[in-house]
Amino acid sequence: QVQLIESGGGLVQAGDSLRLSCAASGRTFNTNPMAWFRQAPGKDREFVAATNWNGGSTYYADSVKGRFTISRDNAKNTVYLQMDSLNPEDTAVYYCAATTKFGLKYQPTDYAYWGQGTQVTVSS
Repeated sequence: QVQLIESGGGLVQAGDSLRLSCAASGRTFNTNPMAWFRQAPGKDREFVAATNWNGGSTYYADSVKGRFTISRDNAKNTVYLQMDSLNPEDTAVYYCAATTKFGLKYQPTDYAYWGQGTQVTVSS
C-alpha cells in the first residue's frame, strides 16, 4: 500500500518557522516530482511548492515565494517544506503529493498520490 505521511504541523505564532516532512512508503518516488498543497477552511486546495525528482528545480506559489523552501532527500524517500516568517494567512491543512507525470505541476488533478494532511495554525 502506497502512503504519504506528513508530519511537523502545529500551532505557532506569526513570524515563527515550521518544517513539514512527508515520508513515502510502499513505493519509491525518487524519480517523481512532488509537491505541497494546502487547504484552508472554506477554500479550495491550493498549490504551495513543487520539486523535480532531485530537487534541482523548484517552483513556488507567489504567496510563499521567499518564505518557504521545498527540498527532498531521496535516500530517505522524504520531501520537506521549510516555512519561515509564517503569518495567519498560512493557516491551513498542508498536504504532500506525488505525480507520475513529467515536469513540475501545480494543479491538484495532476497528482495521483496524496497524504492525509497536517494542520498548520498561525496565530497573530
